[in-house]
Amino acid sequence: MKIDTRMGAYADIRALVPAHAATLDAIRDLVHRLDPDGVEVASPGERSVWWSVAGNKMKDGYAYAMPHGRHVNLGFFQGVALPDPAGLLQGTGKALRHVKIASAEDVARPEIAALVRAAVEERRGVVGV
Repeated sequence: MKIDTRMGAYADIRALVPAHAATLDAIRDLVHRLDPDGVEVASPGERSVWWSVAGNKMKDGYAYAMPHGRHVNLGFFQGVALPDPAGLLQGTGKALRHVKIASAEDVARPEIAALVRAAVEERRGVVGV
């Protein structure tokens, strides 16, 4: 995974809500494992870290993690296009969907990996990388 630090560092996001550091780490590890060729960008101004297939959030971004008080949102920029047989995705926007992740253990659910994998495949198919 390429790490783009022009906007900030992953540690900046991790430090926002220390209680969720393990959850953020688990999400990050999962994304890095499932998309080793992707790009990671930390955006302290947006309080999030996001991942893309080629480095452009709006064109080829597929997922983000944003810590909140009681959970971390694992969001999918094109979530409406993803298969979700377990019904985990929430949200009502045109395309964006998210899953509320309460703990690092939640990240180990196979349905979470399936969503990340589908998001990567969806963006790679659209962008052609």
